[in-house]
Amino acid sequence: ASSFGRMFVQVCLYFYCKCLWRCLKFVVRKLTGQCELQRICYNTKPGAARTMKIEASLKGSKSKRLQTSVNVHPDAIEKTIDDIMELKRINPDINPQLGVSLQACLLQIVGYRNLIAEVEKLRREPYDSENPQHEEMLLKLWKCLKPNSPLKARISKQWCEIGFQGDDPKTDFRGMGLLGLYNLVYFAEWDTEIAQQVLTDSLHPKYSQLSKAEWEKKKFDKAIGYSFAIVGINITDLAYNLLVSGALKTHFYNVAPEAPTLTHFQQTFCYLMHEFHKFWIDEDPLDIMEFNRVREKFYKRILRQLQNPEMALCPHFAASESLINM
Repeated sequence: ASSFGRMFVQVCLYFYCKCLWRCLKFVVRKLTGQCELQRICYNTKPGAARTMKIEASLKGSKSKRLQTSVNVHPDAIEKTIDDIMELKRINPDINPQLGVSLQACLLQIVGYRNLIAEVEKLRREPYDSENPQHEEMLLKLWKCLKPNSPLKARISKQWCEIGFQGDDPKTDFRGMGLLGLYNLVYFAEWDTEIAQQVLTDSLHPKYSQLSKAEWEKKKFDKAIGYSFAIVGINITDLAYNLLVSGALKTHFYNVAPEAPTLTHFQQTFCYLMHEFHKFWIDEDPLDIMEFNRVREKFYKRILRQLQNPEMALCPHFAASESLINM
């Protein structure tokens, strides 16, 4: 009975607040002569703060046409803006900037949704050793990371040198499918110097602040290292969860002036790989069994950063430049 009572009170509060909010919006519109969309666009600077407010306003509208506007095809955005202006009785000639601002916001909103679909498709596609393109990407990963060490055979223990678990990497891609391979190849190809350094450090972590005697003791501690490729796939999972949960909206809406793309996602992965590597070294875990603890702590730190509407993880989306200059 008590749980039913609490549920009844919560339902009543929900409808009360919803009605009160709608009444408040009506009063503000009468006083200002502007609808909520106008007030957001005119009073909030471009970026995540504005786009997320516009997204919430459209989704929370009582109009089905406004609710569905966040799900339109990119090619239909201009017509959707015209429909919104007409529905809100806003003269586009008097308010030309409103249409421009709404279009930029909708491009980001729709683009984020489409990016999730694209990333999900890659995640669901398994690695196929019979597919020449898949095999070519895998070999490219080796060449980028180990340019001076030719791969002696496709099935080889050499794969362990870049952090795979066995002599055939295809089994390690099961969790993230092709998405894990795409991210690793992007990191190795476009941020080659950084990727090679992270790989070297993961095998032999550097503690330059230690004395020679302390380093001699520490350098044999294999537990402070980690498997580069496996961690890359794990960080892919972390980036995927940030994307699907909507946490990355803050970042993407602040740095992608229009629709965020797969390249943006991959550059964010580069940033996360580099940041996790530094975080792992700073945490100085006792052994590799602490990986999940360190990963969870790192994940929570990134989530906290993304709660700031001004946050941009890698502001210029030039992964090499942002990582090297950190």
